[in-house]
Amino acid sequence: MSVFYASSLDIPRLVSEGRITVAVYGLGKMGQPLAVIFASAGAKVVGVDVDERVVSMINEGRTELLAEPGVREGIERFVKEGRLWATTDLVKAVQLADFIVVIVPVVVDEESKDPDLNALLTVSEAIARGLKKGSVVIIESTVPPGTTNGFVRSIIEKGSNLKAGRDFGLVYSPERTYVGRVIEDVTKRYPKIVGGINEQSTEVAGAFYAIFCERGVIKMSSVEAAETTKVFEGIYRDANIALANELARLCERFDVDYFEVKKAANSQPFCHLHDPGVGVGGHCIPVYPHFVIKIAEEMRVKVEVTKTARKVNEEAPLHVINLVEKGLGKIGKEIKGTKVVILGLSYRGGVKESRFSPTFDLVKELEKREVLVTVNDVLWDADEGRMFPFRFEPDIMKAVDGADCIIIATDHAQYKELDLEKLVNQAGKKPLVIVDGRQVFESKRVSEFKDVIYMAVGKPND
Repeated sequence: MSVFYASSLDIPRLVSEGRITVAVYGLGKMGQPLAVIFASAGAKVVGVDVDERVVSMINEGRTELLAEPGVREGIERFVKEGRLWATTDLVKAVQLADFIVVIVPVVVDEESKDPDLNALLTVSEAIARGLKKGSVVIIESTVPPGTTNGFVRSIIEKGSNLKAGRDFGLVYSPERTYVGRVIEDVTKRYPKIVGGINEQSTEVAGAFYAIFCERGVIKMSSVEAAETTKVFEGIYRDANIALANELARLCERFDVDYFEVKKAANSQPFCHLHDPGVGVGGHCIPVYPHFVIKIAEEMRVKVEVTKTARKVNEEAPLHVINLVEKGLGKIGKEIKGTKVVILGLSYRGGVKESRFSPTFDLVKELEKREVLVTVNDVLWDADEGRMFPFRFEPDIMKAVDGADCIIIATDHAQYKELDLEKLVNQAGKKPLVIVDGRQVFESKRVSEFKDVIYMAVGKPND
């Protein structure tokens, strides 16, 4: 089926009739939910990944994404019905597909901060070897502006001898989702952004996404505009979290509660103060600003707010360490030689994801100070904990046994439900220092314990 030449009015019918095959490249936390969404609309779906274990699980009707609503049930159902299968053969998949959706990771080098496009390079080369005339290629990975119409287009055109915009469609349509609610975000919560290299590319992709996006489709004037939209969303969040971190530190010195101020200030519709914390993690916010910073440097354009926001958020773990030292100082202890327990490895509560987690920086800085560090996270078990470069204890009470200080680094629901008295008694050290980086405990509740020194980001600590 040459969908690129089809009328946008025909696309919904072709999908619902099962005459459209979609290849999804990248079967991670976003790719698997997308595959389920496409299959739910009636399309045949082939998932593509280089990880043989993931592919085998899909073909058995299984998934590890058990906390992602709708994914387990969807994969089980559509594999059984023969509408979803997976492969490691990157070329074969594109030969079968009408729409090719790419959602492989694009990260930055931890030292140089240069974008790492290797995964996208591999997929683009495979697409070029198997692409048939009339197909539509859609990039959903977050990329530096200019990547789709430059890097990706040149690879596919050179390898396929086909012309984008004439022989096949080329589109950028960013994923705009949160782990833990991907299907809901795509189908119900947000409009879909679509930008093609020409009008036909945009129209066909827009008609495709409109089938399952209840909030509709926003058609952009260009691929670059669509790419920039997604990157700017991440930069906005990074900058506003940095502002929150900065103002929270100021409130600590003012002896006022940042969260009280935030609530009052946000009652005015033009103010939207964010929450401060121990730092920013995940695949998105710590990465996307560097896309723009690199391009701006090449173009000699100043992006000082973007750069400063990154610096402020990267230094957030150091502020938490300062609170630890301050709290220990109140009881006459040096930080060197103490036992500090960090509750939380995930960068966000309720999500089993440690990529760029601030906890890694906390551990590194504490170990520099010759602290005995133990990390707990309720979402990882003992076997999984062995892969981390620090002492990991999955049992909360065992982790805090003998602790001089407890840092709350992640706002998991399980931590909010902790029996504080039991926690304090288990630690055994009196007084015990608790540094709350995520507003897990209420100040009034902690103040009832005479043997606790409570320090919190954005709270009066003197």
